[in-house]
Amino acid sequence: MPFNWSLRPCAAACHLCGTAFADRQTLHSRLLFTREGYDRQDYCLDCWPRRAADPDASPAATEVSDWTHDFHAPPPKAAPPVQRESAEALLRQLIETDDPAQAAPLFVLAVMLERRRIFVERQVALQPDGRRLRLYEHRKTGETFLIPDPNLRLADLEPVQLQVLSLLQGTP
Repeated sequence: MPFNWSLRPCAAACHLCGTAFADRQTLHSRLLFTREGYDRQDYCLDCWPRRAADPDASPAATEVSDWTHDFHAPPPKAAPPVQRESAEALLRQLIETDDPAQAAPLFVLAVMLERRRIFVERQVALQPDGRRLRLYEHRKTGETFLIPDPNLRLADLEPVQLQVLSLLQGTP
């Protein structure tokens, strides 16, 4: 008869009362051997003495081990990285609007795509009025994009990055 040797990690709530464990809360755990294999059960301090009265307890289960430890809450999930397709789609959308107020986010998106090796900068052209135009080429499709350089200063960069992030998340 094959046994399941993989044990699950500590539960997020008490096996008996269902109360969620708090970070660094002391709790009791036990390892049971059942017909199906090993089973781990985690209890709060109040329910530990009442574990024998568990209505879900299997009469054929044998307690192998028990221990006391502190619960450690899992770290919060990191925000998913910005997908290339969404950054590229937003860049295309901003180009279509042809709004001069979107020059800084458009430039930041182009630089993002360049760093991800989707775009490659081919040329920087100086306009008669002193503005610079950057010529980017899409590595896979060969498309050419003319992106005006807004001459961002380091102090201007953070608000523009936040604006790009909100645009990528769909909030204006």
